[in-house]
Amino acid sequence: MLAGMQRFVILLGLLILAAAVLLPPPAGLTAAGSVALALLMVMALWWFTEALPVTATSLLPFVVLPLTGAAPLAAVAASYMSPIIFLVLGGALLALAMEKSGLHRRVAVAIVAGAGTEPRRLVLAFMVATAFISMWVSNTATALIMIPIAVALVAGILPASDQRSPSQAAFARALVLGIAYAASIGGLGTLVGSPTNAVAVGLIDKGLGIKISFLDWMSFGIPLVIVSIPLTWWLLTRVACRFDLPALDRAAVLASVGRSGGWSSAERRLLPLLLLTVAAWVTLPTLKTLPGLKALDDSIVAIVAALALFVIAAGDGSRSRLLDWSDTARAPWDVMILFGGGLALADAITQTGLGSWIGAQLAALQGWPVWLIVVTITLLVVVVTEFASNVAAASSVMPVIAGIAGTLQIDPLWLVMPAAMAASWGFMMPAGTPPNAIAYATGVVRVPQMIRAGFWIDLLGLLAIPAAVLVGVWLSRTG
Repeated sequence: MLAGMQRFVILLGLLILAAAVLLPPPAGLTAAGSVALALLMVMALWWFTEALPVTATSLLPFVVLPLTGAAPLAAVAASYMSPIIFLVLGGALLALAMEKSGLHRRVAVAIVAGAGTEPRRLVLAFMVATAFISMWVSNTATALIMIPIAVALVAGILPASDQRSPSQAAFARALVLGIAYAASIGGLGTLVGSPTNAVAVGLIDKGLGIKISFLDWMSFGIPLVIVSIPLTWWLLTRVACRFDLPALDRAAVLASVGRSGGWSSAERRLLPLLLLTVAAWVTLPTLKTLPGLKALDDSIVAIVAALALFVIAAGDGSRSRLLDWSDTARAPWDVMILFGGGLALADAITQTGLGSWIGAQLAALQGWPVWLIVVTITLLVVVVTEFASNVAAASSVMPVIAGIAGTLQIDPLWLVMPAAMAASWGFMMPAGTPPNAIAYATGVVRVPQMIRAGFWIDLLGLLAIPAAVLVGVWLSRTG
């Protein structure tokens, strides 16, 4: 952005914040809610234009919310140290250990061997593998493991980023974004695929008394995943990140991600740790029932695994461990600040009543055709989750939607399930979901490029989510 325009956008943001403090709030909104609304607008504006570095913009809640009295400093600071931040940190350290040992390259070799070397098929293979893993493992952890593999492949087969042709750069973006989007979409397939799913089910039970079982959720989620992954792939490779590249040289691709010779000691010692970590994530609900493990959480599992990396020797004859502290210099610390800012904003949206105020506008939907209500609710929640964490979007909007569903003469699942799924469908902004932030941290994609690509996938959600709900309602009522 030109310096003059950059100054204008920064000034515009400051004027929006000043207006929120000095002017009366909109009807039905508290003064703190008005500040949160202005903060949401300013952060969206600065993230979109990159008037400030994206990570720097993410520090805005730490300053604005306490100074305006919208939230206590301690509460805002706590958002930057949320458990999910530690999940990101633990997963990032596991991914660094995979990269250090070369284990991630073996995974890439297996994917390449099955997909061939046609660039679009390669993107699809990575997306399908990511979506399947994300059904059973946290979408954040899945992205942290899969995206470094894609980055290694891109670095091995393409020139340096400043020397790539437009098609080569578009292929790199499609691959990285495809994995990030597939991690979020795949997470919708099962109740354990994303924490948002469990939160939504709990809110539905509390607000409407409707209990959704593991299989009930799958009747909604699996059709959505099956339909959305190939359509997302088509939109990325043919529309949003369109490229035209010949088939890649198989030897070059394998050389870029493969590892010759037998397994190293580090790989043999890291693999069991990774498998145990994944098993702990998958079986977490069962583990929490054991004595002394009630407080166990995805983030705790991630940090325990990360600590083990600094204890287990690499076994290569040196004094090195699976991960040394010097290796952590490449951890995505900026992403953790970025996501912390998104969580702080999300908490402000919820705690100040802004989320309820936004949701209350849905009262005007009464009397509309059912299909239009479903699409409108999907659109609203998708927009909210672009700027708030998935869990925060579900937590702030779902209770309002459940209340409206109780007054309408239609099956309440028609309203609450689209909202539950749309809460994980924010693909335009880096802070929308952790996989988005991880993709942005690679440097392969910039914010405006993510916004353009995510727009098409968000648009897909307006069609795919209602269609999946139609199938899910039918299956749940006839099963």
